[in-house]
Amino acid sequence: MTGAKRAPVGRPRGFDAEEALERALLVFWEKGYEGAGLADLTAAMGITRTSMYAAFGNKEQLFRRALDRYTEGPASYGELALTEPTAQAVATAFLNGSVRTTTRPDAPAGCLGVQGSLVSGDAGRPIHDALVEWRTAAEVRLADRFRRAVDEGDLPAGADPRRLARYLMTVANGIAVQAAGGTSRGELQEVADTTLRNWPPA
Repeated sequence: MTGAKRAPVGRPRGFDAEEALERALLVFWEKGYEGAGLADLTAAMGITRTSMYAAFGNKEQLFRRALDRYTEGPASYGELALTEPTAQAVATAFLNGSVRTTTRPDAPAGCLGVQGSLVSGDAGRPIHDALVEWRTAAEVRLADRFRRAVDEGDLPAGADPRRLARYLMTVANGIAVQAAGGTSRGELQEVADTTLRNWPPA
């Protein structure tokens, strides 16, 4: 029909890029980067491989887009925790958020940032490195927040912000691994609560 816009070749009618990206995110979250094959991704997204490349680029580019979506959505508890008024409240919000996100009933267990980094081949090395940077950046932001807490007298003058940040990240990553292995939300909340009772660690 004259004047009508045609959909790009290979893209199904009614294609919703945001919905397709959400479905890709869930596949990566469940299977990790290497475990998610192109057949898995395109089947979940409801598009052909040609359409996937046209809309999102290659698998690595698709994963990076999915990671951005994960950071802004399920993993946004990390940034929100930094806005809490005290270091104790930051730690509480961060670990409680980790427990909730890794045990969501509507999503795969575990953490995309941990699951996705379990790569062994050279092809997955860029993603492994990107996820190391992703987790390191989160640790740096926590350390900056705890440094401010020391300056404000909210944490003892002798507290080490970097050590506290690494401590929290290590516990959160452990929670994610345990969640992926089937540990229940209640059991993981007990881990978080035990950690918080010892905050800050001596």
